Amino acid sequence: EVHPSLPYILSCSDDMTIKIWDWDHGFDCTQFFEGHSHYVMQVKFNPKDSNTFASGSLDRSIKVWGLGSPTPHYTLEGHERGVNCIDYYPSGDKPYILSGADDKTVKIWDYQTKSIVHSLEGHTHNICAVLFHPKLPIIASASEDGTVRLWQSTTYRAETTLNYGMERAWALAATKESNTLACGFDEGCVVIELGSDDPVASMDNTGKIVWAKNNEIQTANIRGLASGSTDGEPFPDGENLPVIPRDLGACELYPQMLKHNCNGRFVAVCGDGEFIIYTSQALRNKAFGQALDFVWSGSGTGDYAIRESISRVKVFSNFKEKKVIKPATSSSEAMFGGYLIGIKGGDDSVLFYDWDSGEFVSKIDVAPSQVHWNDGGNLVCLSCKDTAYVLQYNAQAVASAIAMGQVSPESGIEGSFDLLYEINETITSGKWVGDCFIFLNNSGRLNYSVGGNIQTLVHLDTSSAGTTKHSILGYLAKEDRVYVIDKMLNVSSYSVMLAVLQYQTAVMRGDFDAANELLASIPETEYTTVARFLESQGFKEEALAVTVDPDHKFDLALELGHVDVAHTLVNEIEDEEKESTESMAKWKRLSDAALQDSNFELCEAASIASNDYAGLLLMYSAIGNLDGMETLAKSAEADGKTNIAFTAHFLTGNVEACTNILIETNRLPEAAFFVRTYLPSRTDEIVKLWKEDLTKVSSSAAESLATPAVQKNMFEDYDIALKVEEMFMAQRNVSKVNGIPSSEYLTAKDDIDLNLIELIKSQASAAAAAPPSPPPVAAPEEKMEIDVGEADVVDDEVEAEEETESGGAADDAMAAQEEERKLKELEEERKRMEEEAAKAAAIQKAEEEAAAAMAAKQAEEEAAAAAIAAKKAEEEALAAKQAEEAAAAAAAAEEEDDGFGDDWD
Repeated sequence: EVHPSLPYILSCSDDMTIKIWDWDHGFDCTQFFEGHSHYVMQVKFNPKDSNTFASGSLDRSIKVWGLGSPTPHYTLEGHERGVNCIDYYPSGDKPYILSGADDKTVKIWDYQTKSIVHSLEGHTHNICAVLFHPKLPIIASASEDGTVRLWQSTTYRAETTLNYGMERAWALAATKESNTLACGFDEGCVVIELGSDDPVASMDNTGKIVWAKNNEIQTANIRGLASGSTDGEPFPDGENLPVIPRDLGACELYPQMLKHNCNGRFVAVCGDGEFIIYTSQALRNKAFGQALDFVWSGSGTGDYAIRESISRVKVFSNFKEKKVIKPATSSSEAMFGGYLIGIKGGDDSVLFYDWDSGEFVSKIDVAPSQVHWNDGGNLVCLSCKDTAYVLQYNAQAVASAIAMGQVSPESGIEGSFDLLYEINETITSGKWVGDCFIFLNNSGRLNYSVGGNIQTLVHLDTSSAGTTKHSILGYLAKEDRVYVIDKMLNVSSYSVMLAVLQYQTAVMRGDFDAANELLASIPETEYTTVARFLESQGFKEEALAVTVDPDHKFDLALELGHVDVAHTLVNEIEDEEKESTESMAKWKRLSDAALQDSNFELCEAASIASNDYAGLLLMYSAIGNLDGMETLAKSAEADGKTNIAFTAHFLTGNVEACTNILIETNRLPEAAFFVRTYLPSRTDEIVKLWKEDLTKVSSSAAESLATPAVQKNMFEDYDIALKVEEMFMAQRNVSKVNGIPSSEYLTAKDDIDLNLIELIKSQASAAAAAPPSPPPVAAPEEKMEIDVGEADVVDDEVEAEEETESGGAADDAMAAQEEERKLKELEEERKRMEEEAAKAAAIQKAEEEAAAAMAAKQAEEEAAAAAIAAKKAEEEALAAKQAEEAAAAAAAAEEEDDGFGDDWD
C-alpha cells in the first residue's frame, strides 16, 4: 500500500508483521508493527486520515494502527475465519471498513463504534477481494467460487453476480474517473462498465448549474465566465471554464438523474426507485416519494409526474397529487416531460397525455429515448436510436378538441401532430433555441438544425470507442453561447449567435423582410456563416452579396457565372500569395469558366497566370493563334514542360526546336527518327550523338548504326528528302510572312496527306518519259501577224477567182464561207495543242507524286531496318553479357568444387 502523500510504502507479510519503507532514503525500513498472531493478508490507508491504516489477518481480526505507534489502536473482531481483504469507504461521510474472510461473508464495520453495520452473504467459497467503488454506490466482492458479486452500498441489496467461467476470482480494481471495474481471475482479467457514466447535471435559464458527485450535490454559476478570461480576453471556444463549485450538501439517495423545473426554482433528484425535490439554491427538501421515473411539466412551476409502476402514472399540480393516468399500453417503460406527458410503451410507441385534463392526445409509433420540447411548446423532437423526428404540436386544436369532448380513446385527437422533417443522426443530447434545435450526435459533432438543414458547429473529442464524451447543458441567449459538460464535469462553451439562428429561421419561413432586418444586427464576422446557410438553401445570389470570405465569394461567383467578379477577386490576392497552390487553382478554375463562357481573352490571361500550359495549347490550337502558340512553346520550354513545348513547336513548324528538345532530354533515338523525317540535313549530327551515347551500353550496337555520310545507299531517296526539306523551309518562311487565308482551308487541309518525296519522284519520271514538247503557242502579237498573213493569201485567192469567174454575187458568198471555214480550223488546231500540253503537265505531276511516295516509303523502310539493326545489336550485346556471366559462374563453381569423386569412372 502506497501512502497518498508521504514517500512511504506499507507492506505486510506471513511473518505476522507490518513494515513501512521510505523510498526517499533508499527504501529503508523506518517503522515496524507487531500484534497479529497469524499471516497478515492486506493493509490499507484510511483516505480520511492518512496517518492511520487498517490490517486484515488470518487470525480473524482487523486491526487499526497509527504511523507513530508500533501497537494497534484497536481491534475489530467478528469473522469466524481468517480475514483475507479489507477496504475503506472512499469518501469521508461514512466511517466504514469493508472486510472479506474465509467464512464466505463480507462485513461492513463502523470503525468509530467498532461494530458491524451489515453482513453480506451469498458466496460459496473464500472471499479474496472486496472493494468500495470510488464513484458508484457499489460494493464488489471476489471469491474463490469464481464469481464477482455487486451489492448496493446504501441498501446492501444484492445487485448482480458476475461469472465469466475463468476459475477463481482474486483481485478487484476501480478508478474515480470512470464507471469501470477490473476483475482478476485465474485465467485472465475482465474490465466491465457499470451503468452509465454520463454526467448527472442540469442548468437553468440563468446559467446556474447543479451537479452530483456521488451523493454530493454541488452548484456553480457560469454566467459571464466565457466572456472574459484573466487577461480580459474571452475564453476560446471549447476551452474548459474556471468553474468554482459550491457544496449544497449530501443527497439521501444516489443520484441517477437530476433536472431543474421550468423556471429553475426547484431541482429533482432520482435514483434507486426514489425521487426527492429540493430547492435549487439551498437544497431544502420540498417533496419525495417512490417512483420509477420523474418528469417536470414544461410550464407549471410545481407540476410534475411520476411513474409508479408499468401501468400507473401519477400527476401532481403545485406539489399536490391531481390525477392518475393508466396508459393505454401493455407496459410503460419510460416517461418524458415537457408540454405533454410522454409515456414510452412496450410496443415501440410513445403516447402523449395532457397535463391538465389527463386526456389521451396522440400515439406515435416510434420508440424515442429522449423527447425535447421548445420553449414555445409548438415543436418537439423525438430522438430515437438512429433517427430523430421533428414534429409540430397544434396546441390550439388539442385544447379545442378537449373542451368539446372530441377525444378518441383509441387514436386520441386527430391532427395534434404534424411531421416537419427528420434528422438522420443518433442524438445524445439537445436543446431548442427558438425554432432551432442544437444537438450532439453520437460521434461527437455539435450541430444545429433549422428547418431540416443541419449545420456543424464543431467536432468535439470522443472516447476511444469513437462516441461522444459531452452532453449539452443549455444555451444562454444573452451571451450567445451553448454550454456543454463532459464526463469529468468540465464545462466548456461555444459561440452560437442568436441573431444568426433567428435570421436562418426567418429565411426558412420565407420571411425575407424580417431576415433583412435581422441581418443588420448580425456582426460582420458571422456574415460568412449566414452566406453558407443561404447557399445551402439555394439563395446563391444573396449569399454572394452577404459573404465576406474571399474564397467563398470566388466559389459563388464561378457557380453563378460571374467571371468578371471572380477575376476581380483573384486580382486582389496579395503578392506573396500569388504563387501559392491555392491561388494557382483559382486561376485554373477561372480559365475553365472563361473558356466555357467563350471569353478567350480572360481565359488566356487566367491560363497564363496559372501556368496552365495544357489549357493554352488547347485554346491556341483551336482558335489558330500562331503568335500565342510560339510564345507558349518558349514559356513551356523554359519551365521544363517539354511535352507541351515539343507539341507547340511542332504545330508552328519549328522542327529545329523540336529536335533540340529531344537532344536536351537525351531522347536521341527519337531525335534520329524525327530528323530523318522532318530535318534530314541533321541526320549525320544526331546519329553521331546517338552512337556516342549508345557506346556506353553496347559498342557493337552503336557501330551498327548507319549515317548518310558513310552509308548513303542505306538511306533511300535521301537527296530527294533534302530537296523536300528546302521546299518546306521556303514554304514555312512564306507562310510566316503572308499567312494562309482561312478561305483556302478546304484545299490546304488535303496537303497534310501529300507524300512529297513520291510526288517529286513521279514528276521526275514523267519528265523523262514525256515526248518532245510541241512548239509553243505564239504570243498575241505573233498570232496577229499570222492572222494577217493568212488573210493576205485569202485575199489573193479571192481576187484570182474574181478575175477567172468574172466576180458574180454567188462567187462572193462562197468565198466568204471558205474563209470562215479556214479560220475555224485554225482555232480548233490551237485548242488541241493547248489540251495536249495540259495532259503532259498532268502526267508529269502524277509521276512526280509517285516518285515522292516511293521515296517516303523507302525512307520508312530504311528507318525500320535501322531500328531492327539496333535492336539486334542490343540483343547480341545482352547475349554476350549473359554468356560472360554464365562462364564466370561456371568458373566460380569449378573453383569451389573440392574435387571429390573426380577419379570415379
